Amino acid sequence: MELYFSTGLAGKLKRKVDTMLEKVFKLSENKTTVKTEVVAGLTTFMTMAYIIALNPNLLTGFGAAGQDLWNGVFLATCIASAIGTFCMAFLANKPFAMAPGMGLNSFFAVVVGNIVAMTGMTYVASFQAALVIILLEGIVFVVLSIFNVREKIVEAIPLGIRLGISPAIGLMLMNIGLGSNVGVYAEGNGFTTPFYVMRDFFGALTPSYLQNNMGDTGFATMILTVVTMFVGLFVILAMSKKGIKGSVLYGMLVASVIYWIGSFAFLHTNPFASLATASFLPPFADMAKVTLFKFNFAGFMEIGWFTAITLIITFCIIDMFDTIGTLVGTASRAGMVDEKGDMPNMKEALLSDAIGTIAGACTGTSTITTFIESASGVEAGGRTGLTALTTGILFLACIFIAPIAAIIPAAATSAALIYVGVLMLSGLKNVHFDDLTEIVPVALMLISMPISGSIGHGIGLGLIAYTVIKVFTGKAKDVSFVTYIISVLFLVKFFLVV
Repeated sequence: MELYFSTGLAGKLKRKVDTMLEKVFKLSENKTTVKTEVVAGLTTFMTMAYIIALNPNLLTGFGAAGQDLWNGVFLATCIASAIGTFCMAFLANKPFAMAPGMGLNSFFAVVVGNIVAMTGMTYVASFQAALVIILLEGIVFVVLSIFNVREKIVEAIPLGIRLGISPAIGLMLMNIGLGSNVGVYAEGNGFTTPFYVMRDFFGALTPSYLQNNMGDTGFATMILTVVTMFVGLFVILAMSKKGIKGSVLYGMLVASVIYWIGSFAFLHTNPFASLATASFLPPFADMAKVTLFKFNFAGFMEIGWFTAITLIITFCIIDMFDTIGTLVGTASRAGMVDEKGDMPNMKEALLSDAIGTIAGACTGTSTITTFIESASGVEAGGRTGLTALTTGILFLACIFIAPIAAIIPAAATSAALIYVGVLMLSGLKNVHFDDLTEIVPVALMLISMPISGSIGHGIGLGLIAYTVIKVFTGKAKDVSFVTYIISVLFLVKFFLVV
């Protein structure tokens, strides 16, 4: 009787939750289910969980600026990512997750270092001054989003360029997976700089040559990394071919298990050793002391108005087109765009990005932007904000369980990134290869995005090429006024901004 009551009560509760989720996220309309969305959200999180530790490392010189600042940035990364992702879930109902943008965080760290050199302030004080730049960037984006300026910029991007964004991002994802996502620190160079899978393993003259450079243990780690990566990739492919939902997530889990077993068996290391001494208590006191609403307006004024304005514009341009590229490219792959290449609720998605950036500034981290790894969740079936909601909840959970997230091997996430990247290449079939004025800008994006590591810079180069080619081939009327303006801004950014 008690069991029946419990089961009945649980069933009623589940139906109420399902009804609520259906009402909020319109699951049936988007041809998805709660289970699919949750799995997609988990998949997205696992592919981008690396940012939780990497972002504070990059912004603090791997802890050189002090443990207090590292702890503050760590919490800011989790909280701001969750806030931005929640906004994407409820305002835009899109399956995209947010976090401090790669490239933008490195640029932020450089800016902080320059402020230190210019003003003589401490790193922490300079960091707090740089947060003012991020705050102003976010405010500018909120205003531009409310008045549909950012949406108009999206619409101004020529269809040919839009068609090329998704496959260019695909190559970028493959480059991240095979190139920079997995770095093996080895005894051969004193653990100073990492060896990479594509450059050093597949680029080595012979295996023995690489082994001599890396050392025995480092080389064994590289072998395990490569095996893990490709086994994970092949598992994802096999399961996907059989129509198994959540194949990306399951493939990453299989890859993780292989790496953990390999670490025990061949490297004689315990991949879970860090959990024994890890602290699960969030360092809120450190955050409150150094990053939470710690804007150094006086230090910001010492930078000088010209430098400050230049930096704000630079952050805005990079962030805007990184976000636009990710949204357009991923939405195209998921079939979330109309025949003109426009994504519904683009305004709300861009506004969510802007709110996330303000949240990042207030909590203590660099620009929050839509993450390219969201493509993995989309490929896992994510179609609504419930995917984003799931990812956001996991970001908040990492405040307490960060050590667990940290044991996911990079090789496992690389398998997912390579797979998604390959799928996004299919967008090339929509590009007009018989029109050089269309294919040349796309080709430049295809090579510039993975090499530069910036979606925004790739789009900028593509737009410049598109504009110049159209003008010199007598098709200047095909270029909109806004496209001309954007191309000029990118020229200024590339050649004049110092």
